[in-house]
Amino acid sequence: QEVHVTQSNPSSLCPCVCSCVSSQRDQKHRLSVCSKLCFAIGGAPYQITGSALGFFLQIYLLDVAQLDPFYASIILFVGRAWDAVTDPTVGFLVSRSPWTRYGRMLPWIVFSTPLAVLSYFLIWFVPPIEQGKVIWYLIFYCLFQTMQTCFHVPYSALTMFLSSDQKERDSATAYRMTVEVLGTLIGTAIQGQIVGGAIAPCISPPGMNVTEPSLTDLLNVSTSHVTLDHTKNAYMTASGVICGIYILCAIILFSGVKERRELVRPKSEPPMSFIQGLRLVMGHGPYAKLVMGFLFTSLAFMLLEGNFALFCSYTLGFRNNFQNILLVIMISATLMIPFWQWFLTKFGKKTAVYIGTTSVIPFMILLVCLESNLIMTFVVTFAAGVSVAAAFLLPWSMLPDVIDDFQLKNPGSRGHEAIFYSFYVFFTKFASGVSLGISTLSLNFAGYVTNGCSQPDAVHLTLRMLVSAAPIVLILLGLIIFIVYPINEVVRLNNRKELQKLRDSEQDSETDSSDSGNVV
Repeated sequence: QEVHVTQSNPSSLCPCVCSCVSSQRDQKHRLSVCSKLCFAIGGAPYQITGSALGFFLQIYLLDVAQLDPFYASIILFVGRAWDAVTDPTVGFLVSRSPWTRYGRMLPWIVFSTPLAVLSYFLIWFVPPIEQGKVIWYLIFYCLFQTMQTCFHVPYSALTMFLSSDQKERDSATAYRMTVEVLGTLIGTAIQGQIVGGAIAPCISPPGMNVTEPSLTDLLNVSTSHVTLDHTKNAYMTASGVICGIYILCAIILFSGVKERRELVRPKSEPPMSFIQGLRLVMGHGPYAKLVMGFLFTSLAFMLLEGNFALFCSYTLGFRNNFQNILLVIMISATLMIPFWQWFLTKFGKKTAVYIGTTSVIPFMILLVCLESNLIMTFVVTFAAGVSVAAAFLLPWSMLPDVIDDFQLKNPGSRGHEAIFYSFYVFFTKFASGVSLGISTLSLNFAGYVTNGCSQPDAVHLTLRMLVSAAPIVLILLGLIIFIVYPINEVVRLNNRKELQKLRDSEQDSETDSSDSGNVV
């Protein structure tokens, strides 16, 4: 009789025993704070290197490596376009990789780190050759983007292998987003402050006298003994510090996070090709509209990011203070992330898109209308950072809503979350490569003078267009697309309820099947 009772249906056991078993199961799937922190720290390298490259690579190629703007535009476009292509490619390769004693995702992270660090360091090294500079930067920029993708794609997918508890995964993601926002601030601070202390004197164009005090103050011409070699060494020092942080974060991630093999589910469908994945995601209307809307608004902020250092250095005349202006933007954005998180939960995500994105327009207009007033520039850029925070947070907050909508409308098609994310990143990176290439090429047509104390009026006009007029047009186009975006708060809440019912019914079916097996 005792044996018979032990093998009976668990529902016949006393509630206390069931509660104890449930508590033990929850404890088993719960992640410690240490594990969440180690996982979150793994997201820092992507944001630190991304912010350094985004803000400083263009001005580095033009004024330190002293490349022709045409060749600099080729490097920026090809590097970003290559980065876009590698995302879905690496995603497919990771999904086909075998399980090892360390897991499926962590080996990708470990083996890609050394090459990523080496290639990143060599991006900021000026080779002692003139004819091969373009090839040098193309090779190492594309190599770094490839290795960075081999790190970041498995890291993003690692979330699904941390715990079977959705709340624990959401908590780990919240830790990650916090560290990534801090990563953008750290990258801007390290690169900007180290490089800002070693800005080489500019080159005065023929016929211009820069010895007059008023003109010297306006252009912020350095009177120190800093040379171009000092500036090159400063960029290498900053890259060395960032490389050290990259390696440290990878070690912490590998040491503190463990993949759980029991969470791997057998695939119900064969792996998709690139074209099949593209048809799947773009065939879902809400996803296509969301991606197109954010494509235009993201391009607006990317144009601002890529050209802002040049705009501050030459058009506003703050050659020795542009790194501090960039730091103010990122500090403001970091501080405003909690506000936008509260705002979108209080008033809805679609409302947050309109308010958060349009709020930057007055400051973009004011920025190009200002005279060279450093204090006012700090105030305006701090206010503009409020919208930068919204642009950082909202896409990643709204993509899960589209995936939920897809799952409800296609209950038999599962496991495509990575495809939705990878194609969003693909479109965004490819478009950013086009925008950066075109913007740098337009500076070439305007007559940009490499490391000059001043630029022609056509260059000043082009920079104003790139940081104000063009972004404003792109923002307005994106907001027009969001008008037809169908997932508002009512639809989103209804989808969440229906999806929860679907998951509960599936769990009940699994429980009934398990109970039947125990009875047998």
